[in-house]
Amino acid sequence: VFIQYIQWFCQYISLCYAFNVMNPIIEGKVVKGLGYGKKLGFPTANIDQKQFVKDKMTLPLGVYAGVVFLHHINKIRKTAIVVGPLDKKKARPNDRGRTVGRVPKIEAHILGFKGRLYGKKLTLYLYKFLRPFEVFKSEKLLIVQIKKDIKRVKEEIATPAYFT
Repeated sequence: VFIQYIQWFCQYISLCYAFNVMNPIIEGKVVKGLGYGKKLGFPTANIDQKQFVKDKMTLPLGVYAGVVFLHHINKIRKTAIVVGPLDKKKARPNDRGRTVGRVPKIEAHILGFKGRLYGKKLTLYLYKFLRPFEVFKSEKLLIVQIKKDIKRVKEEIATPAYFT
């Protein structure tokens, strides 16, 4: 029954997004990042940007409250999502294959999750824009802000019984 609910939920979300009645959805496999979030005590899943580019998505750079669907274990979790900064190595091609801009990095700190996700498919549902992306003067200031962002994610996202 739970798997049927998840399948229905994903179809419903996809339809809502198709008709622009819902916030953005980002899907992709987890790729290796620089490990900076883990170093700070907030590990993140770095999402491959292929689908983001293919869908020609544009989003304000910043921090979002959302949920993630972990396909390999059929679970939904609250997540803090960072879109940005622009990736210096990844360019966005136009219809003719020419570069028209840079692609943002996409990272998700999945609340309450421990484990390895490299190569696993994730679907991120961006629920609410929390704040613009910014560069901090020190790691200490960044950590303080990350804690505030996580607190806001917990407050913004409801916790139904199936978020386990």
